[in-house]
Amino acid sequence: MGHLPSMLEMAKILITRYETLSITVLLIKLPFDSGLSAYIQSLSSTPIPRLTLVELPQSDPSTYMSKPPNTIMYSLVETQKIYVRDIMQGFFHSKSTRLAGFFIDMFCVTMIDLAAEFKVPIYVFFAASAAFLGLMFYVQTLSDEFKQDVTDLKDSDAELLVPSLRNPFPCKLLPSMVLDKQGGCEVLLSMARRFRETKGIIVNTFVELESHAIESLIAGDSKIPTVYPVGPVLNCAGVGNNSDETAVILRWLDDQPVSSVVFLCFGSMGGIANDQVKEIAFALERSGHRFLWSLKPPLSKGVAKLSHDNSNLKDILPVGFLERTAGIGKVIGWAPQVVVLSHAAVGGFVSHCGWNSILESVWFGVPLVTWPLYAEQQLNAFEMVIEYGMALDIKMDYRYDADVKNCVTVQADEIESKIRELMMDINRNELRKKVKDVQEKSRNAILEKGSSYVSIGRIMEEII
Repeated sequence: MGHLPSMLEMAKILITRYETLSITVLLIKLPFDSGLSAYIQSLSSTPIPRLTLVELPQSDPSTYMSKPPNTIMYSLVETQKIYVRDIMQGFFHSKSTRLAGFFIDMFCVTMIDLAAEFKVPIYVFFAASAAFLGLMFYVQTLSDEFKQDVTDLKDSDAELLVPSLRNPFPCKLLPSMVLDKQGGCEVLLSMARRFRETKGIIVNTFVELESHAIESLIAGDSKIPTVYPVGPVLNCAGVGNNSDETAVILRWLDDQPVSSVVFLCFGSMGGIANDQVKEIAFALERSGHRFLWSLKPPLSKGVAKLSHDNSNLKDILPVGFLERTAGIGKVIGWAPQVVVLSHAAVGGFVSHCGWNSILESVWFGVPLVTWPLYAEQQLNAFEMVIEYGMALDIKMDYRYDADVKNCVTVQADEIESKIRELMMDINRNELRKKVKDVQEKSRNAILEKGSSYVSIGRIMEEII
C-alpha cells in the first residue's frame, strides 16, 4: 500500500501532461486489509479521464502465505502473471490503442518476462530512495562478483563503502531483507539483477535531495539502466481526509499554537510493543510539549491492524496518562498524515522513516526525529541524520519484529531528550532552517523546467 499512492500520482502527472496517453493500473490484492479497498473507493468517487484501475483476481493465499515472510510478496506477484498476460493480450489485439510502455513496482520484476514476450519497453517505478537503489546494486555486486554471502554481515560492526552514500555505512543498519537467510536476501538480489534488464528506473526522489546517490547511479556501474528522478511524487490529497475522524483531529490542531505540536506516527504497519508504548507515553508527559500520537496495536505475525479504532488505548497506555495529558495531547488510531503535516500547528515529526513519510516531511518543511522499524528504514534514517543533517536520531539501529522475543526498548529519558531538542528554540533552530531550504527545492523540482519535470519529459520522449 505504501507504493501504490505515489505510482497513481505519477500516472495522474503523465495523463495531465500528455493528452494522447491513457493509463491502466493493475492492482494486486493482498489476503488481508492493506487499506487498498478504502483507497480505491476514494479514487472511484472522482474518476480521472484516461485512468483505469483494474483489480486482478485474488490468488489462493495457500500458494504463497506459507512462504518465509520476506518472500511472500515476491511469490504473490508470481501468481498474478497469468492474469496480467491476458490483459496484455487484449491490448496487443486492440485496434484503437497501442501498448507503448509498461511500468512495474519494484516487487513485480517477474513481469519483465511478459514485457519481453510482447516486445514492450519496461521501466521500474521505484518508490524508495536512490540511496537504497544504489545499496541494492552494491550488495548484488558483492554477492555475484565477489562471491560474498551478505547475510553473514548480520551483527557485524564493520562499515561498508556504498557508492550511493557519502559516508561509511554501518552493517548493523542494513535492511532486514539483506540480512535474511530465509530467502529474503535472495529475493532482494534477484530484484536487483532483474532491474538491470529494464529500459529505465523511475525513482521517487529529486536531484536536489539525493544528488550524490543519483550521480553515483548515473556515473558508476555501466550495467545500471538509465535512472530518472521524478519526485517528490506525493498524494497530498490523502485518503479519508473528509472523514469524521479527520475533522476531529483538525479541530484539535486548530486550537494549538503554531509549530507547537510533536506528531508521532509509525506508518501503516507501525505497531510497536506494549513496553515501548509506555516509555513513549512517559517521555511525552515529562517533555511537556503538545503532541498528536497515532498509536496502533502491536504487530501480529508481521502484520499490523489498520484501524481507526482507539477504544482500547487505556489497556496499553500507563494508568491515568490520557487524563493527565488531556490538556496538551491527543492520542488517535489511524492518522491522515499529509493533513497533519501540512497543518501550521505541527512543529516536529517522530517517524518510522518510510520513504513516503520522509518526502512528506520535506514537502511540508517539518523536521524529523527518526525511529526506523523495518525494511530499509534504518538506511533512510542514516540518510536524513548523517548524510543530510536534516533530522535527529533516537535509535538508528532499532528494529521491531513481532517474532523477536527480546526487542530492545528505548527508554523514556532518551525519547524525551530528543523531543525537547527537536522543539527547542523553535524560531532559530538550524535544523529547521535546513529543512525549510530543502522544502523550497522540493517544490521547485516539479515545476516546469524543474529537475524532476524535465526528467519526466525525458521518459515520455523515449516511450512516445
